Amino acid sequence: MTWLDKIIGPRIPDSVLHRERRRFRRPTLLLGSAALLLLISIFFPYWRIRLYAPQYPGGLVAKVYVNRVEGDVREIDALNHYIGMRPLEEAAQLERSLSIILIGAMALLVAGAIYVHSPWAAVLSLPALLYPLIFLGDLYYWLWNFGTNLDPRAPLSSSVKPFVPPLLGEGQVGQFRVVAIWDIGLWLAIVASILIVVGLYHHRKAYKPFYEAYVRGQTA
Repeated sequence: MTWLDKIIGPRIPDSVLHRERRRFRRPTLLLGSAALLLLISIFFPYWRIRLYAPQYPGGLVAKVYVNRVEGDVREIDALNHYIGMRPLEEAAQLERSLSIILIGAMALLVAGAIYVHSPWAAVLSLPALLYPLIFLGDLYYWLWNFGTNLDPRAPLSSSVKPFVPPLLGEGQVGQFRVVAIWDIGLWLAIVASILIVVGLYHHRKAYKPFYEAYVRGQTA
């Protein structure tokens, strides 16, 4: 048995596939749907923050996509300048430049796990499974980095203490009330992670007996 055989696992006889079609179709549909949702999430914002103040009754909005920031970015940057915060465009430059490629690669790994009939299917799916947590962890890092490293030479630096905007929910930054929500893109990625967990459960149920028999046959 080569290393590639160990990764790919056994091929299922056509007669078994035909007889137990639902058993093998479930992990295919679940993992395939997860890969598709992950790709679709690219086109939607992952995180949104709105800042409210008397002079901005409608609020200022920043929408964070995996590869860009949209919304009232110019106005927010102008306000941030006075308290010594760097422009939003300077945050997560490496992550944003690689995001589309990395998400595409994760989706391909999940789709590839459909054709892997061994425990390696879980290994291939792991990056996509953990991706929402990785995104939130990276986002929190940059919120902390920008909010706690204010330029002391800024005109209003003394009026605002270092802060960390909320990942989710409400907070207060100076005179601004801020409201953060997880947006459509992140929810799609979370649903994809849930589908991966369920898909791997059904994948194990479907292929584990064949994989164990395959290993026994190769070592006999």
